[in-house]
Amino acid sequence: MDRILFGDNQFFAVNHISDEKSRAQAIRFKDDNAIIKTLDYAIDAGIDTFMCTTHDRIANICDHIRKNPVKYKDFKIYPCMPYAHKYANAVTELGYVDTLKQYIPGNLFTTLLKGGKAVLSKDFIAIMELLIDAEMKMFKGINTPVIWLQNVITDLLLGLGMKDILLGFYHYVNKKYDAEAGFITMNMPKLLAVLEEGGVENPIICTSINKVGFRMSGGIEVYEETLRTKKLRVVAMQVLAGGAIPSKEAIEYVCNLPNIESILFGASSKAHINDTVANINHFDQLIKI
Repeated sequence: MDRILFGDNQFFAVNHISDEKSRAQAIRFKDDNAIIKTLDYAIDAGIDTFMCTTHDRIANICDHIRKNPVKYKDFKIYPCMPYAHKYANAVTELGYVDTLKQYIPGNLFTTLLKGGKAVLSKDFIAIMELLIDAEMKMFKGINTPVIWLQNVITDLLLGLGMKDILLGFYHYVNKKYDAEAGFITMNMPKLLAVLEEGGVENPIICTSINKVGFRMSGGIEVYEETLRTKKLRVVAMQVLAGGAIPSKEAIEYVCNLPNIESILFGASSKAHINDTVANINHFDQLIKI
């Protein structure tokens, strides 16, 4: 994985501190061209990976990338699924079975047959596979070397003890899409233990890593001990703790931790992107020295 990943929260009005900022971002990025322009700023800053949800508007961004293959020849997307609001709204409007029928891709007969069997038998792994295929449809022709399970599902399955579905996601993504499976979580130590027990070696986990313990279930000490003593590849997110930590201070802390393979951040402006990239590169260089 690349050292620096660019996220999409700012594009879809996700701000963990300020509703006012969320509203401002919703207005600023109501047009797809504004998203594309910001992604181009990130590319200019040396970022080649966009980690994003499967929001419906991402399909438009993918269309733009496919139409400009030379410009985006080195660009990668890390899809994060499912986009829960999309399915929640569909279930409310259509019901469970019709939602599956709306989103499952591929050959109509065989897919519906598989879907019907899954619904009738409550084969959750088969349903999961159908939904992965549905979410991945928009990324056809785009390099997606890591496919992520969103924390809302990861942590729900973790809490329910449904480790077979977590492992099913891991194996299906690897087999069907020749990609690595990543897991987003708010409880890295517990998730790692479950994945290790299931035979997953050196897993990719995206989790909150910051010096104040923001959204780090179990506390900073447990996380730091896990990073020191376990074998895993971590993508650090929410490093600023929702804005509670100054950027330079936050990045210095994360860069000095072991097993942090990548740092994920989102930004709305060219200046903020450049500043964050410069800080990461600065502290990485100091560590090498």
